[in-house]
Amino acid sequence: MRLLFIRHGDPDYVNDTLTEKGRIEARLLADTIEDFGIDDVYVSPLGRAADTAAYSIEKLGKEAVTLDWLREFPAEFDPNLSEGARQAFSTELRKDEKTGEYKKRIIWDILPSYFGQHPELFDRNSFLDSELVQSSDMRGKYEYVIDSFDKFLADYGYKRDGDIYEVSEGNSKTVAFFCHFGITAVLLSRLWNVSPFVTLQSLATAPTSVTEVVTEERQKGIATFRTLRIGDIHHLTSAGVEPSFSARFCERFENEDERH
Repeated sequence: MRLLFIRHGDPDYVNDTLTEKGRIEARLLADTIEDFGIDDVYVSPLGRAADTAAYSIEKLGKEAVTLDWLREFPAEFDPNLSEGARQAFSTELRKDEKTGEYKKRIIWDILPSYFGQHPELFDRNSFLDSELVQSSDMRGKYEYVIDSFDKFLADYGYKRDGDIYEVSEGNSKTVAFFCHFGITAVLLSRLWNVSPFVTLQSLATAPTSVTEVVTEERQKGIATFRTLRIGDIHHLTSAGVEPSFSARFCERFENEDERH
């Protein structure tokens, strides 16, 4: 079985759709989409992912199934609950002018200095008990996502058992997910058996990039998932189109024209 995680095009977050550059990226992706041999298509309920998928779905002549758990990973940290964990966003906290309380933050958008100083975030068993996660709604949302993903894979014949997958009915289907960077990082961490903070902090995938994961069944009835490529953008580079910068931060702090 092959899984393709396809990030949406350059986003217009305010209107939850694509910028004009994002539409160019999505059209270029659609020009190559038939090369992947996709059998089934699933899409996030958010507009920027659905708008990206629309070009490819039309090319493929297929219908897409919308899955709620494919939306961008929505867990939020509440800075008002922990003074210590507030350091994860020390340069980026904002207060509500009416209430005087800190505004919530997407939990996985933490500063590298905090991540590096908290080894519990690296541990796949301890991260849920960390002060950061305990001051958020991450546990419930994380468990919802991974439980939904495990059920999805079981429906395709791969039932999770500990850190491996029992194969009840293996297949060679190619499944495409049109979704987002954050949720892709969380799903990859489940397949890799690592803390999601590791993938969220260590990876960056450009808009409309393709990440490919395949099953490996070296022993009959036991499967693992191996990643063949991450963030492939050959459909952009072959067309001479520079990928948009969304999901990345400045390469050097002095680069004022890049996101900080």
